[in-house]
Amino acid sequence: MTESDHPSEPQAVCIRCLVSGRVQGVFFRASTREQALGLGLTGEARNLPDGRVEVLACGDPRALERLRDWLRQGPPQAVVSNLVCEVVPYQALSGFGTS
Repeated sequence: MTESDHPSEPQAVCIRCLVSGRVQGVFFRASTREQALGLGLTGEARNLPDGRVEVLACGDPRALERLRDWLRQGPPQAVVSNLVCEVVPYQALSGFGTS
């Protein structure tokens, strides 16, 4: 069996998600950071002027899928009305920030 016969591990990717609803002032960014770090992801969560939260997360595709599932609900105080995510070019980031 050659190396090419083994399925390769998924490569790290990045996603950018826009979360709408009651997502500012409810610890959404801090909770997202906690979730992302627990999943081994890097990136950032930031408030947008229009009331949405933008999340950039990079890492293992399976971990990103788990974060995306969590973003559909967010922390207990949040009310998520819409979630739109897209794959974006990979960025080598460290840590997970909030702004």
